[in-house]
Amino acid sequence: MERARRLSNRAILRRLVNECKQKHHQSRNESSSVLNSSSPVLYTPSRYVSSLSSFASRNHRSGLLVEGRNIMSRNVGAVYHGIGSQVRSVSVDSLKKSDTFPRRHNSATPDEQAKMSQSCGFDNLDSLIDATVPKSIRIDSMKFSKFDGGLTESQMIEHMQKLASKNKVFKSFIGMGYYNTHVPPVILRNIMENPAWYTQYTPYQAEISQGRLESLLNYQTVITDLTGLSMSNASLLDEGTAAAEAMAMCNNIVKGKKKTFIIANNCHPQTIDICKTRADGFDLKVVTADLKDINFKSGDVCGILVQYPGTEGEVLDYGEFIKNAHANGVKVVMATDLLALTMLKPPGEMGADIVIGSAQRFGVPMGYGGPHAAFLATSQEYKRLMPGRIIGVSVDSSGKPALRMAMQTREQHIRRDKATSNICTAQALLANMAAMFTVYHGPAGLKAIAQRVHGLAGAFALGLKKLGTVEVQGLPFFDTVKVKCADAHVIADAAYKSEMNLRIVDANTVSSIYDC
Repeated sequence: MERARRLSNRAILRRLVNECKQKHHQSRNESSSVLNSSSPVLYTPSRYVSSLSSFASRNHRSGLLVEGRNIMSRNVGAVYHGIGSQVRSVSVDSLKKSDTFPRRHNSATPDEQAKMSQSCGFDNLDSLIDATVPKSIRIDSMKFSKFDGGLTESQMIEHMQKLASKNKVFKSFIGMGYYNTHVPPVILRNIMENPAWYTQYTPYQAEISQGRLESLLNYQTVITDLTGLSMSNASLLDEGTAAAEAMAMCNNIVKGKKKTFIIANNCHPQTIDICKTRADGFDLKVVTADLKDINFKSGDVCGILVQYPGTEGEVLDYGEFIKNAHANGVKVVMATDLLALTMLKPPGEMGADIVIGSAQRFGVPMGYGGPHAAFLATSQEYKRLMPGRIIGVSVDSSGKPALRMAMQTREQHIRRDKATSNICTAQALLANMAAMFTVYHGPAGLKAIAQRVHGLAGAFALGLKKLGTVEVQGLPFFDTVKVKCADAHVIADAAYKSEMNLRIVDANTVSSIYDC
């Protein structure tokens, strides 16, 4: 901003100097009167005076030359002294910056607040608050004496940039559902930063939203292709929420007759925590257990959640496990990684009833943990119990193909408390980004990314084995290498000093993930 101001002042000076030179040549014999006349030859708009005089005075005192020419420096002095009598006294308030936040405040004015308070039978807003807000929840001792006068918008942006410059961005090898990814510039520019796209809600007027709906249909198609199931919704809030929705779906499938939901301990910790929190509202009991210790025969289990690949990287074939679950009337929910599914066996082929996960890895930045678009896929059998929006193909009044939101009678805006889900938040913008990412790369491009990721993890594991100082997990993996060592904290601290973040699994185990 300061640089722009200086450039503006210089442009004004150049114009004034040129005008002065023209006047000087026209009245060479009267040059002395120009400086002494009470009616200056040069007239300039008053809005230029204050900026001109400060700039000219500063340069005149310091002996600076304008564009390196002495004659211009002399003319500047003439201009400055010639218009000195036109400089008016100004108030301090008029010199303050105008790009302040309060002037954009469009809420109730003090007069309006007084009128509203009086209409409620109170003298002012404070008395209204005293009568309505219990003292037990008010904080009377909090003082804000350290607050300053505030910043303007431009000052705030500059301040935030200074704060942001202090951050150190390390290379993250933690994983657990969050990965570095490259956002193609065309998607970043035309979708993520485009106001026409960045409302996160699918507009309900389908007739004016065909492009957005087509992109979400592509998202659903990608999910069904990779998971091996026949239906997908058009995104959910995040992976943990999708897992909780799948848990509720399992409860609805058995009509609430079974009240236990099992979560395998190879799931991401945050997913387990979210499911436990949501289970309270459904009167469900959540049990975490090792895969080999899970008992399906209790008769009270409505479903089970497993991770594929596991949170520590292991890739397991759940075929027999799912058969045993189905034999005991238990539905299986599988949390998965879309990028891994470009190389691994689809969950649908193993018999999973519901598949959930995050599409973050498909071109959506980590964003300090969110937001990211989740997904939930299932079979046609359970389509009426699915949460979230579903985009369907239909025809318009002219018989032409058209897109619309299908089976909306499941949703809260129609069924309210009887809806399949009361968490309405989708992530349509980020689902559209993920959909465009798949269009941008195509099937071959996505698989190439997955092969590179797997290759990096394999090279790391091979290098550790050659060193022989640590033990690398023997199970198959996609992108995560788990390492047994003498002291996990020592290794993690050494990596931290090199600006790398590793995941500490336990006192003797670290894991490292690889991404694009």
